[in-house]
Amino acid sequence: MKKPMKTTLHAFYLFAPFALLLLSQAAQAQPGAFNPPVLDCGAQGAATVVCGTRAPEDFEVTPDGKYLIVANFGRGTDVALDLFELATQRFTEIPLSAAVQSGWGQADCKNSIGTQVSPHGLSLTQRTGGAWQLYVVNHNVRESMEIYELQQDGAAWKLVWRGCVIAQEPYNDVAALPDGSFVATRPQAIMHEGQNLFDGEPSGNVAVWTAAAGEQVLPGSDYGYPNGVVVSQDGLYAYVSGWTTRSIHQYDLTAKKEVAKSAFTFMPDNLTWTAGGKLLAAGIKGVDGNCPADSQNPCLQGFGVAEVEPGSLAVSEIYDNEGKALINGVSVAIEVGGALYVGSFQGDRLVKLPR
Repeated sequence: MKKPMKTTLHAFYLFAPFALLLLSQAAQAQPGAFNPPVLDCGAQGAATVVCGTRAPEDFEVTPDGKYLIVANFGRGTDVALDLFELATQRFTEIPLSAAVQSGWGQADCKNSIGTQVSPHGLSLTQRTGGAWQLYVVNHNVRESMEIYELQQDGAAWKLVWRGCVIAQEPYNDVAALPDGSFVATRPQAIMHEGQNLFDGEPSGNVAVWTAAAGEQVLPGSDYGYPNGVVVSQDGLYAYVSGWTTRSIHQYDLTAKKEVAKSAFTFMPDNLTWTAGGKLLAAGIKGVDGNCPADSQNPCLQGFGVAEVEPGSLAVSEIYDNEGKALINGVSVAIEVGGALYVGSFQGDRLVKLPR
């Protein structure tokens, strides 16, 4: 297999049918894939399928707990970032404006790309000083980290662009820190010619960016498609999911080394925190090698959601779709309002599950 272009694996789906063919050849019908008809929108047993979106790849919960901020993966010319109101289960466009501000990103990034942002991973945290910052991995116009301030907008929220960081290698996910620095995954930064992305061999790494030192690779962070990342509340540890290796890695940011790892039965994508201080991981069980290369809504994959103890990295699977075709291409699960919301890098929906 030829080396994929240096972008994220999820972005391959934007170039169908060639991307789907590449995935099919590489995956070789991994176990757990299936292709039944997708279920209708609305109630499906205990689950609720909420349609009206497109590729909701990552989520963050607004500070009031009333909305999800939704990254519409692959969009760069229309609505890229949505608000999903939990009470009404409706999507609306989040207003964007721009006012560059020093101390947000690199000093020489002074121009917003406006609505052309093509979002991937998200990270919402509170800055030192109290402002809420939303970091958005972007793949359009420039490979970058776009940095916004989240502000109240009546009963809802809006975003004001404050700055950016130009990526040395394309990012996938990000964990923003209160001082404005961040940790980000770079899933194909060390890909080599002829490498099979699904063979578990390291393909990328993890980097940390600070205003003082810029972007630096964390030593010993070469993993098989490093995907999701979060940082502990005390800032001491990063947790990174290995997508093709079905693993999670705990990385000591002070000692600059991995200190623990654990395994999943599925391919973990994005990571989020629960209110109880545990990690949530969600992802597909595999990619179907028999997937039709011309499909615009390609093969449905089974998925799982697991809870992880941050100390021991003990993994407890809390949801298995068990063949129920609720959603395609699962990439994230987040806990809010006594429920789990599951999103994906494909399709027209998210899924609400009982917690």
